[in-house]
Amino acid sequence: PRQTADAKDAGVTGRGRARSGRLLRLADTLSRAAAGWLDTPFGAIVVAPEDRRLLDRCGFLDANARARFFAARIGCALLLPLLVLGLYGGEPRLAMWMVGAFGFGFMLPKWFVRRRAKARQRSVASELPMFVDLLRLLQGVGLSLDQSLQVMINDFATVLPVLSKELALAHRQFSTGRTREQSLSRLATSYESDDLNAVMRLVVQVDKHGGAVQEPLRQFGDRLRESRRATLRERIGALTVKMTGVMVVTLLPALLIMTAGPGFIAVFHSLSALHR
Repeated sequence: PRQTADAKDAGVTGRGRARSGRLLRLADTLSRAAAGWLDTPFGAIVVAPEDRRLLDRCGFLDANARARFFAARIGCALLLPLLVLGLYGGEPRLAMWMVGAFGFGFMLPKWFVRRRAKARQRSVASELPMFVDLLRLLQGVGLSLDQSLQVMINDFATVLPVLSKELALAHRQFSTGRTREQSLSRLATSYESDDLNAVMRLVVQVDKHGGAVQEPLRQFGDRLRESRRATLRERIGALTVKMTGVMVVTLLPALLIMTAGPGFIAVFHSLSALHR
């Protein structure tokens, strides 16, 4: 019986792997078919320059990622109206529902990519002070710029999950013959962060001209921390205003019942006694 159960488990596992393999092959086929449309006018509409920037910000840099995004937009835009047609075929407003499903399906992949891009943008903003402090410390112990970046890529990937991957990509581009400025240009501009752009410019200047970098990095790190404190104070102020409304709605009625309740009860008892 045990051998039979093991054989059944092996059969289920084999069928699952075969099914996964077929799905992967289907996805690769669709990606290759969609890649031929990317350079056409229709492909420029489906995957606009804004979409390409969002994909780059998400870390999807190769053409296959753009092809998969193209296939996802077209597939969702076609499948959702068919699903609506199958579920609500007899509804009088079927055409309106299908048009809405088409628009929703077409925009759904972009919403997903935009949400991921915003999450990575927030991660970069939170990792930047740590990156500046680590770079200052590594430069202070005598490591070169290449060694400092390599240490952050290899040893601090858990602390800098987004920036370490971006630095690894920039380091590979630098190793293939690009200049430091060219390899860091994407990181400096993709996330629309003035602070990150300033740090990358400082790194490029140090790579070109050398010089002491600990003091500029210390001042820059202090400015980043002060900016973060100001942002946190603004958030706390906004939360205080919101909590005031919540307290008025939830706690004030209970407070009135606890404080004025005995008085109202005494008044009701007095009025009842007068009526008697």
